[in-house]
Amino acid sequence: MSPATDGRIAAIDFVRGVALLGILTINVTGFWGPTLASFSPHLPRAEPGGDAWFLIAFVLFEGKMRALFTLLFGASMLLFIDAADRRGHWGPGMQARRLMWLALFGYAHYLLLWWGDILFPYALCGLCALLLCRLPAAGLFAMGLGLFVLSHGLDTIGVIQGIGAEQAVLAGHGLAADRADEATMLAKIAASLGDDRRILAAPFVAAIRLRLVQAPWLPFQTTGSTFTETLPLMLIGMALHRTGLWQGAWSRRALVWTAGLGIGAGGAISVALAWWMRAHGFAPRAMFGVMETLTALPHLAMGLGYGAGLMLVWPRLAPTAMGRRLAATGRTAFTNYLGTTMLMTALFSGWGLALAQTMPRGFLPLFVPFGWAAMLCWPVWWLDRHAQGPFEALWRKLTWLGIR
Repeated sequence: MSPATDGRIAAIDFVRGVALLGILTINVTGFWGPTLASFSPHLPRAEPGGDAWFLIAFVLFEGKMRALFTLLFGASMLLFIDAADRRGHWGPGMQARRLMWLALFGYAHYLLLWWGDILFPYALCGLCALLLCRLPAAGLFAMGLGLFVLSHGLDTIGVIQGIGAEQAVLAGHGLAADRADEATMLAKIAASLGDDRRILAAPFVAAIRLRLVQAPWLPFQTTGSTFTETLPLMLIGMALHRTGLWQGAWSRRALVWTAGLGIGAGGAISVALAWWMRAHGFAPRAMFGVMETLTALPHLAMGLGYGAGLMLVWPRLAPTAMGRRLAATGRTAFTNYLGTTMLMTALFSGWGLALAQTMPRGFLPLFVPFGWAAMLCWPVWWLDRHAQGPFEALWRKLTWLGIR
C-alpha cells in the first residue's frame, strides 16, 4: 500500500515524518558527544559555534519534536488497538505484546549502539498508558494534563531553589552546604564525561562490554526520569486522536488557533530561557533544571502547535513529491530511527570513523541535512514494493507470532 492510499494514515505519517527529522537535530549532539553534551554547549567543553547551534536547536527543536512524536505514539497505540479489535483479538492485549517486543528492541538499541534510546522508555510508559486506553477523550486529556502539570509543577519548586543556590555559589556568597553540593555535582559531571568518552572511543565489542559494566540499568533510569513527561503526553496524544485531530476532523480555525498559541507561547518561553541561560554562562545545575523541568510547558505547547500547523499544511503538501516522501518517512519511522543511529554512530564512534574525537561541535549542523537525506531517500521506493519498512515488518511478525 502506498503511503497516500489512506488519507487518514498518510496525515499522521506525514506529521510523524517531520517530527522524526526534527528529533535528529537534537540527537546528533548525543551521537557526537557524551550524554551531558545534550544538556549544555559547554559540556564537555566550550567550542566556537557550539553556543549558537545549541541555542537554535533549543528554541526550535529540543523537546518539542520529541513531544510531538510522543503524542503521535499515543495515537498510534489506539490505531493498533482498533485494528486488532477489528480482527477479533483483544486490542490492549495485543498492544501489550507489541510493546514488550519494543522494549527488547530498545534495550538492544541501547546496548549495541547508543545511550540515547527512547524505545525502551516508550514501551514501559506505553504499558502504563494501556490501563487507561478505553477512556473517552475528556478523561484521557484530564489524566494526561493533570499528571503533567502536577509533576512538573512540583519539580519546578525544587529546581528554582537549586538554581538560586548555585547562582549564590557562583557569585561567591553561597552557603557552605551549597558549595559542597556544587563541588559534588562537578565531580559527578567529570566522572560521567570520562565514562562516556571511554565508550565513544572504544571498539564495538568493547563499547558493549563497557555499557554492561558501567550502566546496565540506564534504560530503566531513563524511563524513570522521563516518565512524568512521556506517559502524560501519550495520554494526551490518545485524547487528540479521539477528537479526530490526525484524521482532519478539526476545523481550520481550531488548527490556526492551536498552532498560533502553541508555537507563540512556547516559543516565547523558550527564547526567554535561552537568553537567561546564555546570560548566566550555561551554569551546570541551571542547565539540568532548565532542560529537564522548566522546558516542560513549552515542549507541550510547541509540540501541539507544530502538530496543528502541520495538519494545516498537509492538504496542500499531500499530492506533492515532498509530501509523499515525508509521509513515507513517517510510515517507516521505526526503521529510520534505528537506521539513523546506525549511520550516525558509524560516523562518530570509535568503532567507525571516530569523528567525535576530532570534529568540533560547531560542525554538527552539517550532519543534519545528511541524516535527513538518508531518511527521505528510500521509503517511497521501498513502500511501492513492500507493505512496511524492514523493522516495522519484523516487529509486526514478532507481535503476531503464534496468533492467527
